[in-house]
Amino acid sequence: MSMIHKFSMDGYNIVLDVNGGGVHVLDDVAYDLVDLFEEKSMEEIVDDLNKEYTIEQITEAYEEIKSLKEEGLLFTEDTYQDHPSFVNRKKVVKALCLHVAHDCNLKCKYCFASQGDFGGAKELMSFEVGKKAIDYLIANSGNRRNLEVDFFGGEPLMNFDVVKDLVEYGRKVEKEHNKNIRFTITTNGVLLDDDKIDYINEHMHNVVLSLDGRKEVNDNMRPTVNDKGSYDVIMPKFKKLVEKRDKDKYYYIRGTFTRDNLDFGEDVLHFADQGFSSTSIEPVVGDESNPYALRKEDMEKVFAEYEKLAKQYAKRKLDGEDFTFFHFVVDLNQGPCVIKRITGCGAGNEYLAITPSGDIYPCHQFVGNEEFKLANILDEEVVIPQEISNMFREAHVYSKEDCKTCWNKFYCSGGCHANAINFNNDIRKPYELGCEMQKKRTECSIMIQAKLMLEGE
Repeated sequence: MSMIHKFSMDGYNIVLDVNGGGVHVLDDVAYDLVDLFEEKSMEEIVDDLNKEYTIEQITEAYEEIKSLKEEGLLFTEDTYQDHPSFVNRKKVVKALCLHVAHDCNLKCKYCFASQGDFGGAKELMSFEVGKKAIDYLIANSGNRRNLEVDFFGGEPLMNFDVVKDLVEYGRKVEKEHNKNIRFTITTNGVLLDDDKIDYINEHMHNVVLSLDGRKEVNDNMRPTVNDKGSYDVIMPKFKKLVEKRDKDKYYYIRGTFTRDNLDFGEDVLHFADQGFSSTSIEPVVGDESNPYALRKEDMEKVFAEYEKLAKQYAKRKLDGEDFTFFHFVVDLNQGPCVIKRITGCGAGNEYLAITPSGDIYPCHQFVGNEEFKLANILDEEVVIPQEISNMFREAHVYSKEDCKTCWNKFYCSGGCHANAINFNNDIRKPYELGCEMQKKRTECSIMIQAKLMLEGE
């Protein structure tokens, strides 16, 4: 079944061919006509549109849409469900999230990890647990060569010696098994010093720097354990890390926006103005009983802010600024990534989280939820329950009723499994507000690419 999505933004009439991924910027007559093209004859379309446009304009637009369809650029069919790469996808583990520290030196108000301990005891991962986790990753990665290991928390710098020992171990065993492990660390920066900065810049393929944007926004949500602001402590350290980091190595500075800063675009631009070229500000996820949680009535403001940011972002890009906002990066070519677009993040199969004591969960968002504890990495034989692993494997865009008819399904991949379960108690029922914000971000991303192509020539 073919599907299109159309929207207007910043003066552009945009039509997305959902299944093929083609994006078309149309004039007013073609934009109005595209809705009628598959349903009505040429004569009926003329009758519908001749009050606003001339017959010549309508005919020209009709031929344009017809040509796009004949070239396979519009009204294409969805054939991905039968794609061999989807039907025959193998179960291999590609990535681990190692919770090296269930402790933290900040008290972020919205933290899903309950100040780092995920509602349990404060503890640090031993080298033995981390070593067994890396062994498990390699043993279960099949023919996959590139593997990912993320050092996560709490705050992983609170257990940095073990991080370094695990990197050294990973480098040793990857060679023995013809693998390439790419290490990432996520840090709030409080414990960064010159030695840690140099080590991270040498050994970490990616680094995620946690800060919420402007000083007043960050300090309201991310106080230290002494209830003081953390911005002035952290920002100079993040700047130093980025200044010393090789240009070919990844990083991004990542924040969270809440009800308290619905003008979050200002936080994104603040990061850019402070010299950070790779940025992300994510919407908070939380129950509406929390005062900072986003609500349905906030969405109009959130959407307006995304559009405002998109226009400013496109202008900066056109002016040659080196500035990337994670949520405005979208691949408009279906290409080899189509299976990823259908199946999503891979939690519970390709991606697993390991706690300091060795407990295995589908992803970091499930840690502490005993219902989703899969096994322990120290077990004599680690056996992931097939029932749970299959539940995650089969939670794709073709098994979710809301996704089947959604134009954004190949860009959001069905949304976050943890949010679906936490809000709806059903992995196949996506979190509605998350869906709506994803759709707006996709529209903004497409508009930006159209603007850059048309005005950047």
